[in-house]
Amino acid sequence: MNEDWARLCRLLDDDPQIVAAVSQAVDEPWLVMIEGLDDAGALAYLEPGDTGAQLADALAGLPRVFATAVDLDAVGDVDSDLATAVAVANEMLDEHGLALVYLEEEPDAYPLVAVAADDAEEIVALAGRLGHVARTH
Repeated sequence: MNEDWARLCRLLDDDPQIVAAVSQAVDEPWLVMIEGLDDAGALAYLEPGDTGAQLADALAGLPRVFATAVDLDAVGDVDSDLATAVAVANEMLDEHGLALVYLEEEPDAYPLVAVAADDAEEIVALAGRLGHVARTH
């Protein structure tokens, strides 16, 4: 397994099963990683047309977000679009040392993972080096 893949997996979540699954992936390690994050409960899996209410519900179930006890009501109040709701959520999470990172998958999917804010730029850079798109908002 490429060290970049191992580092990326560890930055996204501390579940060792994700690293193991990606290391064994024959094809599409990116998709294996996203599936592993989803299986670990670390992924907020949304659709581009979702609203703040759906984002708030999805974020509330993420272990890193749950541990902060942040009140997501302001996120749930955003009715305009998902990008605006993500921006509101990021402002709130930043106060707790977290950031949301989007992991590009399919056009009709909007997978987000909450990560340590200090790791967000490295995650984006690693994804780019591996030929994939991750971005912060």
